[in-house]
Amino acid sequence: MSAPATSTPVIRAKGLVKTYKVKASPEFAAVAGLDFEVAPGESFGLLGPNGAGKSTTMKMIGAVSTRTSGELEILGLDPDHYGPEIRSRLGVVPQQDNLDGELNARENLYMYGRYFGLPGRVCAQKADELLAFAQLEDKAKSKVEALSGGMKRRLTIARGLINDPRILLLDEPTTGLDPQARHVLWDRLFRLKERGTTLVLTTHYMDEAEQLCDRLIVVDKGRIMAQGTPASLIREHSSREVLEVRFGSDRNEQVAPQLQVVGDRVEVLPDRILVYTADGEASLEQVRALGLEPLTSLVRRSSLEDVFLRLTGRSLVE
Repeated sequence: MSAPATSTPVIRAKGLVKTYKVKASPEFAAVAGLDFEVAPGESFGLLGPNGAGKSTTMKMIGAVSTRTSGELEILGLDPDHYGPEIRSRLGVVPQQDNLDGELNARENLYMYGRYFGLPGRVCAQKADELLAFAQLEDKAKSKVEALSGGMKRRLTIARGLINDPRILLLDEPTTGLDPQARHVLWDRLFRLKERGTTLVLTTHYMDEAEQLCDRLIVVDKGRIMAQGTPASLIREHSSREVLEVRFGSDRNEQVAPQLQVVGDRVEVLPDRILVYTADGEASLEQVRALGLEPLTSLVRRSSLEDVFLRLTGRSLVE
């Protein structure tokens, strides 16, 4: 559910830069001039490989890291000057779970609420509500160590909601989770979207970005390569379908030139060849008509992975 384009942005970045000094080397630009806005109630994503500058950008949005240059406003405030005020209105789900292992699930929520100065009665009520939201009622008295990875992530998200945040920041929310746990977590985030919570998430999973994001920016080496809705980015930068064929790692490079007449574009990866086309089955028939018989073949729709490959020449997951 996208917010209206006329809404006043809750996040606005213009020429955002963050550099680091690495010993005697020249300054390293982790973020090299980002321009973007996030509307109220929007689910906004930063998509890119590890090291693209996503987490650094999130730290600046979360008012825990100062920018080197450029402009940044969170809820109308400059995080370099109004850090505590901004942090009090944000929910944060870090890349690594940092729950208190000495406390049980309910106590983790209760104590976090107390850090925000909420009365004990309110903390207790909200802890119970959030345990229900995270589907963890039966784990209320369980210590963190006894929880699965997916349960810990849901508890961390519940903790980030204890202060009724205007914006929830999620840094790689499903990294390390199995497919079932990821889908349960996605369901909880869908529910937050339906409530109108603004979500800002980083990910290098294209399926996650397509599922959760109303709009996103594709980031590489600290720069924006493209931005828009997942569907519009795929339409603009890729074909409708992709034919994946394998001829064996020692033959893919040899066969690839013969496939240039098939489809719209060909990409050669170490383990397979990608043929971008409007009709994958028809393209597969063309391949066979050339006298070529792949060891394996797969026809699928284009994804954000293909967009990134087109823009950068490399994969999202390295």
